[in-house]
Amino acid sequence: MLGPEDVRRIALSFPLTAEKELWNIPTFHVAGRMFVTVPDDGTSFAVRCPRGERAELIASEPRKFWVPAHEAHSSWVRARLAALDDRAELHDILLDSWRQAAPPDAQPPD
Repeated sequence: MLGPEDVRRIALSFPLTAEKELWNIPTFHVAGRMFVTVPDDGTSFAVRCPRGERAELIASEPRKFWVPAHEAHSSWVRARLAALDDRAELHDILLDSWRQAAPPDAQPPD
């Protein structure tokens, strides 16, 4: 089963990424811009997601994705770690968020 350490390991494998503790939880930043957080219960994580795409994503996979009420006006979505298929899916979700936050000249990982 996937856990917060898997999120940490994958996020830190991306270029220009640093871990910072904010709000008493681990957050991960690329070139100073946050792209993933791991809430304190460790069962989910939050990533960047354009608001225009969020509703479709949640509707297509409600078991995996949701938005808490306090984040409804943000460009973030939560994902349940237990609902993900495997590490490859976790990697792809984190990489997509990393790309949204990374500077244009940053080289994505292979």
